Amino acid sequence: MIDVNGLTKTYGAHRAVDDVSLTARPGRVTGFLGPNGAGKSTTMRMMVGLTPPTSGTARICGAAYADLPNPPREVGVLLDASAQHAGRTGREILTLAAMTAGLPRSRATAMLDLVSLTDEEADRRVRNYSLGMRQRLGIAVALVGEPEVLVLDEPANGLDPAGIRWMRDLLRGFAADGGTVLLSSHLLHEIEVIADDLVVIGRGRIVAEGTKASLLERAGTVVAPAETSDAAALVRACTAAGLAVTRQGDGSLRVEADGPVVGRLAHQVGVPLAQLQPAGGTGLEEMFLQLTADTQRETPATTAATTTEGRAA
Repeated sequence: MIDVNGLTKTYGAHRAVDDVSLTARPGRVTGFLGPNGAGKSTTMRMMVGLTPPTSGTARICGAAYADLPNPPREVGVLLDASAQHAGRTGREILTLAAMTAGLPRSRATAMLDLVSLTDEEADRRVRNYSLGMRQRLGIAVALVGEPEVLVLDEPANGLDPAGIRWMRDLLRGFAADGGTVLLSSHLLHEIEVIADDLVVIGRGRIVAEGTKASLLERAGTVVAPAETSDAAALVRACTAAGLAVTRQGDGSLRVEADGPVVGRLAHQVGVPLAQLQPAGGTGLEEMFLQLTADTQRETPATTAATTTEGRAA
């Protein structure tokens, strides 16, 4: 189990991580999502003692990482696959990792088999590895100590579709056996497939957390009037009821309310509907963009459309 409470990291006047609290539970995969620069990697580095926090605590298996008696036997970590010693072979790196954890050399061979690195690849120097091979080696190092917890930052980087499928099955199996998995990824589809719980961070602060299903439900309702000319009337009715409305690029509206509420409002103002469905049906990507809209470098197309319409009005 991972228990983070009030983690904060400042660099001068910049607050990279701001009072982050989260929990990753045994038997579940927790997806840690956020735009580039949101604070994901810094938070993970603080969890495993690589970056000292300005304030707050992170406990893994009930203790700070530095206080664990044999960290590789408790938590497996992969934060940067390119950080491995380029002059050593994959077999040497795994053998050293096994010995550090107090395990026999044979554990390295077992891990090479698990991550499908051949004997020839295992005896090749890491500087000659592809990114995908480095990721497989990094996952092997994380698992070498038979840990209870995995902390993985972008573990799918460099993996081909078959490799991503393999990693997904590996992590699901790890969680099914009672392990705790916390992973970040920019591949939202993979997170949607694999994660049980989601934690979304933006500008260093947690903006949403919960089960995947509950967060998708909170995304609101997508509604489209049968006649486009009725959209303005429905927007006025929703706004008058205190509901936030966003015009989307396809002409539909996203209303921050449950479907029955939106349906009743449409009925009251005499607006027939062509579409009424949970916004969660649009998937994790749409929910992610909505939750982190004010932290994105790019302007979402839906926002741009709304802005242009507003100027035209």
